[in-house]
Amino acid sequence: MTAVLSVRRADITTLAVDAIVNAANSSLLGGGGVDGAIHRAAGPGLLEECMGLRGCAVGSAKITGGHALPARHVIHAVGPVWHGGDQGEEARLASAYATCVALAQEHGCRSIAFPSISTGAFAYPAEEAARVAVRAVGRALASAPGVEEVIFCVFSDADLAIYRGLLGR
Repeated sequence: MTAVLSVRRADITTLAVDAIVNAANSSLLGGGGVDGAIHRAAGPGLLEECMGLRGCAVGSAKITGGHALPARHVIHAVGPVWHGGDQGEEARLASAYATCVALAQEHGCRSIAFPSISTGAFAYPAEEAARVAVRAVGRALASAPGVEEVIFCVFSDADLAIYRGLLGR
């Protein structure tokens, strides 16, 4: 079965999926934007669990429980800070997405929702980041037959239009 990829403009903390992805910083201890929203909505148990993970490398991800969220798991992905595109940003962003898909497969997640990793405080250009996301997730799904649904969850109409264009919807 081929996974269904879609885009939705929504608050990622409200989605009832098996896993939501947190656009985290390398400490995994919360921050602004999506990261802060997920930590607030999940409650203090998420921070406590993240403290035991001892951070995460850029381009990788780690998984926790969903705590007070409707999602069963939170996958904390650390994307790169944008430095103009010539310092390995694309490869590290693609790696973060691929690691999330692999973790979803490993933990029996059939559905996963991604925010636009690295496009907020890390300043990755939205259109370039979306292209990397769609391509990396598509490739990673070949090794993740249990993942049936992927939602790119966006915050703005501009991001919605970018993903619709890339997904042909």
